[in-house]
Amino acid sequence: MKLYSLSVLHKGATKSNLLKSAYDLSSFSFFQRSSVQEFMTFTSALIVERSCCLRPAHSAYLCHVYVRNDSLSAVVIADSEYPQRVAFTLLDKVLEEFSRQVDSIDWPSGNPETINYKALDIHLAKYQNPREADAMTKVQAELDETKIILHNTMESLLERGEKLDDLVQKSEHLGNQSKAFYKTVSTVVTVDWALRFKLSLHFRLNLGYF
Repeated sequence: MKLYSLSVLHKGATKSNLLKSAYDLSSFSFFQRSSVQEFMTFTSALIVERSCCLRPAHSAYLCHVYVRNDSLSAVVIADSEYPQRVAFTLLDKVLEEFSRQVDSIDWPSGNPETINYKALDIHLAKYQNPREADAMTKVQAELDETKIILHNTMESLLERGEKLDDLVQKSEHLGNQSKAFYKTVSTVVTVDWALRFKLSLHFRLNLGYF
């Protein structure tokens, strides 16, 4: 079981804004880590932006996404063995803590350099062991308020006539090296992250997305 990234974002009217993120890329080649991290950031932002228009599916890699009704959002990327209940507990804990420490006026325009929230790396490391995290999970009734839907590949995030290649080229989260890597290499892990993600979205029922 493995957690790869943990991000906090604000879901705006037309785009999401990354506020803070943490990564554990130790299982990837040193030379791939920069591009893998950028694609994880790109994927997390895109999922939050398109969180109301995805289709069901199954996969070995999952993005667990929690979008609150105040538009504060969190994404954790994990392998398929990681317990969904624990992933949701982590997202809920992070968002509650973040909302207490960071003023909501900073959510739409803040960025990882200006947001003063230092706990993501700690939470990412601690929740690598879900059995340890389970001891701190909240009452099961809180999970009963959640709908869990497994979603399709990145293609399900695209609007009609839209191409993933175009989104990659326009992305503010990807550097030129990652964009070039995406275009020229089709079998390495970074492309697998971009094209083969199947997504698990976790929502409070009162969001009205279903």
